[in-house]
Amino acid sequence: MAVVAKLKYQRLSPQKARLVADIVRGKNALQALNILKFTNKKAALYIEKTLRSAIANAEHNNNMDPDKLFISKILIDKGPVLKRISPRAMGRADIIRKPTAHITVEVDERED
Repeated sequence: MAVVAKLKYQRLSPQKARLVADIVRGKNALQALNILKFTNKKAALYIEKTLRSAIANAEHNNNMDPDKLFISKILIDKGPVLKRISPRAMGRADIIRKPTAHITVEVDERED
């Protein structure tokens, strides 16, 4: 039975977050935590946080063994874009787009 944890409206680019998610997809949960700890990307911090939450949910709510957990699904979805305006020369304005992302991590127990 899969256990899910979600982090919504996080201020990071979904495109950049997917690069980090691809590294840990399908890996053992504890091994993935170790990889994320040493990945030098902003998204790694938030994916690690969500993965820790999923592991804790599985352990506490479903009595699963954390050593047998693996990442069965990891999704990075696009959230709403915050739009800000920056003044430019001659009365013009530039729109600054600040993207957000929704991170979903699903862990499951390996059948050994």
